[in-house]
Amino acid sequence: PPPPVIPPAPTSGFGAPLPGLTAAELSRFNAGRTGFATPEVVADGLGLVFNADNCAACHRQQGIGGGDTTIFATRFGTLTGGKFNPLIRLGGPVLQGKGIKTPDGTVIPPERVPPEATIVARRRTTPLFGYGLVDAVPDSVLFALAAQQATLTPSTAGRVNKTQDLLTGLTVAGKFGWKAANPNLVNFSGDAYKEEMGITSKGWKRDKDGRLIDEENPPQGNTALLAHNPVPSPNEPDLDGVVAFADFMRFLAPPPRGPINPTVQAGETVFSKIGCANCHATSLMTGSNPSPALSMKTFAPYSDFLIHDMGPLGDGIEQGTARGTEMRTAPLWGLRTQNVLLHDGRATTIEDAIQMHRGQGQTASDKFRGLSSTDKAALMAFLKSL
Repeated sequence: PPPPVIPPAPTSGFGAPLPGLTAAELSRFNAGRTGFATPEVVADGLGLVFNADNCAACHRQQGIGGGDTTIFATRFGTLTGGKFNPLIRLGGPVLQGKGIKTPDGTVIPPERVPPEATIVARRRTTPLFGYGLVDAVPDSVLFALAAQQATLTPSTAGRVNKTQDLLTGLTVAGKFGWKAANPNLVNFSGDAYKEEMGITSKGWKRDKDGRLIDEENPPQGNTALLAHNPVPSPNEPDLDGVVAFADFMRFLAPPPRGPINPTVQAGETVFSKIGCANCHATSLMTGSNPSPALSMKTFAPYSDFLIHDMGPLGDGIEQGTARGTEMRTAPLWGLRTQNVLLHDGRATTIEDAIQMHRGQGQTASDKFRGLSSTDKAALMAFLKSL
C-alpha cells in the first residue's frame, strides 16, 4: 500500500512541538514524527512477532504521540522460588499478539499467554506529551525528591527505580513506563521498537537479565523459528530510527492545561491537603540542557516519577528494582482527556481511580471519602482542569 499521508503537527495544543525550538530541532521533531507514524514492513525487520507496525497505531488519541485508552499491552511471568521469573523461554515478559508471514511461506502465529504464567498484567497505552521535559530532569533531582519524601512524608515516600542504561551500561534513575523501568527516551524507544514492533537495533549492552535489544524475540520462546527470519538481527537497523523516535518525543510539548478559576485553585489546595501531592508532585525542574527549550524549565506533570508501594493495586510484574506491588506515580497532566484510568484501565471515572488506591495511596483515598461535598467538587474541578 502507498505510505500514509501524515498531516503536519499542530502549532499549539496536543501534539504540538515545544515552543522555542531551533530550526534544526524542529526538523528533527518532524522527521521523528513522520517515522513514528509510518508503518514498518517485513523488509524493515518487522516481526517475527509484534504488536503494531508503527508507534502511532497505539499513540494517537489527541494527536500523534497521545495514548490510546482502547489499546493495552500484556506482560506476564510467574514466581519461581519466590523470585519473579519473566518466562523469557516462553516468550515473556511482553506478549506479542501478531506474527508475520515470511518470504519462505512460514506463517508465524501470534503469541498467547502460556499456562505457566501465574502473573498476567494488562497495561494501557499512555500519552507521550511532555516526555522531553521529564527526560531532561537530572537523576539527582529524583534521588533528592525521594530523600525528601523519606524525611517529610515517610508513610508515602517513593523511591527511584534504579535501572540500567542499555547504551552506557550504567545504573541510573528510571523514569518511563508504568514501573519507571526505562531511564531515558532513547532506551524507551529502543525497548518499544523491539517489544512492540519486533525490530531490533545494534549498539546496546546486555541488561541484568542477559537480554539485548538487538536480540530477536523468539515467538513464544521458540528459537527454531528464528531460522525463518528474513531480516535477522545483524542486518537490522542501527540506532538512527530509535534516536529519531526519541527526538520526536523529546521535542513534544506537554499537554495544555484547561481553564483555571477560583474553584480549580481551591481544588488544588484540597489535593495537597489530603496527601495527593505527596506523590503527584506539582512541579519539577529540568537541568541544564543543550536545547534552550528544555534547559532549566519548570513544568507541572503532577508526578514524582518515583515508584510507590500500591499493595494489591500493583500489577505483580517486576522490572529493574521495582517490586510487584510498586508502580510509578502516573502523571496527571492531560487527565481530562482520558476515559479510563489506572494502569489496567479498571477505573472509568476519576472518583473511582482515587477510591481504588491502596498501599501507600490508601490514606489519601480514605481522606477523599471523608471530604465535604464542597471540597470534593472543588477537587474534581481541579483534576478535570489538568
